[in-house]
Amino acid sequence: MTGPVGVRLSATRTRTTNDHGQPLGRPVEWTGATAPAKDVVLEGRGVRLEPVGPQHVDDLFAALCREDDEPIWTYLSWERPRARDEMAAIVDDGAADPGRVMLAIVATETGRAVGFCSLMRIDPEMGSIEVGQIAFGRQLQRSRAATEAMSLLARHVFDDLGNRRYEWKCDSLNGPSRRAAIRLGFIWEGRFRNALVYKGRNRDTDWFSITDLEWPRVRAALDAWLDDDNFDDDGRQRARLAARPQQEAQQEA
Repeated sequence: MTGPVGVRLSATRTRTTNDHGQPLGRPVEWTGATAPAKDVVLEGRGVRLEPVGPQHVDDLFAALCREDDEPIWTYLSWERPRARDEMAAIVDDGAADPGRVMLAIVATETGRAVGFCSLMRIDPEMGSIEVGQIAFGRQLQRSRAATEAMSLLARHVFDDLGNRRYEWKCDSLNGPSRRAAIRLGFIWEGRFRNALVYKGRNRDTDWFSITDLEWPRVRAALDAWLDDDNFDDDGRQRARLAARPQQEAQQEA
């Protein structure tokens, strides 16, 4: 099996054994992944992901920073911006940081930014990358566009960049983030206790991932859910997203 950037990946899950009788991982002919570009633009039907910049500050401040948007910021590393300049500082830092690619999520119907997310912990040598710092405005929450945004990112990570591992991490107390990860096809890997201190409190971090071998199944489930035939005339889903085997998802919820 050949990846999009010339990476050859073994499709077998069997282990081999060395001359000492010790089990070894499956063989992989690995030449590395491609790092995401800072100027990447991902076009979907309902959303467009583009590099965050000063042109998004007003939209993001309006979509994410009202007083009743406080819950959006509970599990993010930042406090809710009370002024436009505070939102501008978050955007400027994300745009300038060489270690991550911060993207504005823009609604194609209005052309306005309604959220943001980041590709981070980027390790092309090992083919691993994390999606994080996700903030959805109320317009985007629990919407078809939100799922499309995450699907566009996953496609870019695996199909365009050729990664082997896609990570999702969150505070173990962040129930909505945990459920979102499971719904999108991520596998729960465990809990790192006392992993961080932020906002003056402890964070136990839950780790989730999708691997290159799991991605074809996850991609097919996302495509099926996002298909127009899965929505009625009022935009309601006909079938729920089933990117994970139901039994596994129930055990981890």
